[in-house]
Amino acid sequence: MAATQINYTLPVEQTKWFVPGGAETAFTWDYDDMRGSLLSLYDKGKRQQWDASDRIDWSQDLDPENPMQLPDESLLIFGTPMWDRMTEAERRRFRHHAQAWQISQFLHGEQGALICTAKIVQTVPDIDSKFYAATQVADEARHVEAYSRLLREKFELAYPINPHLKTLLDQAISDRRWDFTYLAMQILIEGLALAAFQRIRDYSQNPLSAAINAYVMQDEARHVAFGRLALRDYYPHLTQKERDEREEFVQEACWLMRDRFTGFEILEHLDLPVAEIREHAEHSEAMRLFRTFLFSRIVPTVRDIGLWGPRVQKTYTDMGVIMFSQIDSAEMLAQDQKVAEEFDAEKRLRDLEKAIAQGEAD
Repeated sequence: MAATQINYTLPVEQTKWFVPGGAETAFTWDYDDMRGSLLSLYDKGKRQQWDASDRIDWSQDLDPENPMQLPDESLLIFGTPMWDRMTEAERRRFRHHAQAWQISQFLHGEQGALICTAKIVQTVPDIDSKFYAATQVADEARHVEAYSRLLREKFELAYPINPHLKTLLDQAISDRRWDFTYLAMQILIEGLALAAFQRIRDYSQNPLSAAINAYVMQDEARHVAFGRLALRDYYPHLTQKERDEREEFVQEACWLMRDRFTGFEILEHLDLPVAEIREHAEHSEAMRLFRTFLFSRIVPTVRDIGLWGPRVQKTYTDMGVIMFSQIDSAEMLAQDQKVAEEFDAEKRLRDLEKAIAQGEAD
């Protein structure tokens, strides 16, 4: 039996999933129709390719007490009577499962992005978009590699895909319209993921988990910028009916992501009282802040691509995230690039210190 089967909370056979597709393949013979902004992004994508085996220091381990050394306040169960009754061993187990669940969703989402971006290469009508999407395919494969290795070698535990993430991926993959794939994956799912990655990058005290998320974010920032540029050019040409369809999809998807990407599967697997903890989560200030933060990347990008009608604005107002519309998304994406470079500098310093120490020992 393969190691991944031993470590899965469900047998791998139960997690296989086949999505029917009927996408239309778009060829173009206009090789001169290139937009400077997308070509610049394509050039950056080529220059910023990296090897997960070399750039990440896999000799580092996770903390057995708290694998990614994250604050407990973000846990679903934190602050409940159940948490207060738990022994330290039970808390360690819950942290392990909760963090493995989150990284598992990252892993499954990255495979979804890999498949969606391959579909974009096939279906998008513009040659410059095909060029950039081809670099993203390589990025997403690398992310799947990195998160899979993190789960396999360090967590030794993995969870199946969250059913609601699966619903969104199904829509992104099966819809024949190329821009829906962009919208679902590049704007919504990747936008939510960026915020979740940022929380680990900025708050994890474990250098391995922080670095992996910083490097993935460097790529994902370009991916969101790609979707933003492509859809910002395309959406002004929609009819009102077409715009309404996309705005309705944004509304439904955002409510789904807010209320359902919560990890209640962990509670079921550990045989904890789901209803009691769900009730606590609905009234927890920490959970409210966490859910709010998850939309810090999505809201300004939805505004930038022009899906900013009254219904979408009302949805974000009702969700308590409308203030993020004032964020400069391009500036935030540039900051992700800078932070990844800082992690590289820290790794070079550690490598130098190791080499010096080894030389002294010899």
